[in-house]
Amino acid sequence: MHDIAANAFVALLGVGGGLAVGSGLVALLIVLDLVPRLAQIGRAYRKSIWYETAIIAGGVFWSLADFLDWRLRLPDAAALAFIGSFDGIFVGMLAAALTEVMNVLPILAKRMGLSRFIAGLLMAMVLGKVAGSLFDWLYYQWMDH
Repeated sequence: MHDIAANAFVALLGVGGGLAVGSGLVALLIVLDLVPRLAQIGRAYRKSIWYETAIIAGGVFWSLADFLDWRLRLPDAAALAFIGSFDGIFVGMLAAALTEVMNVLPILAKRMGLSRFIAGLLMAMVLGKVAGSLFDWLYYQWMDH
């Protein structure tokens, strides 16, 4: 009887955690209007259903991959770099969308008196992110082995 109660509690906790994370993701997508803005930038208003479908399909696919304990057997570092580039594109697009929606860069540049250097400020941020990522990857991933 104790095992059944413990398993039921763990299942309930897992469902509650999944609902909380899923609700947070949906709130982020809706409140910040990420899908409509992405469709606007891509000039694909009539094809916005494809963006929504891709988000849902990705969520279902990776949930199944997690539940069914799928493993990727990658033959070499080139395959890993290829998949990692898609991860970087996703994170970069999400960060760019959040920055654009919140108008962080123009406000920051205006308050710091750097409005005429906005392109340089953006390049400095991008190059800083790239340099930090490369340092992390080269130092922590390769030096630890």
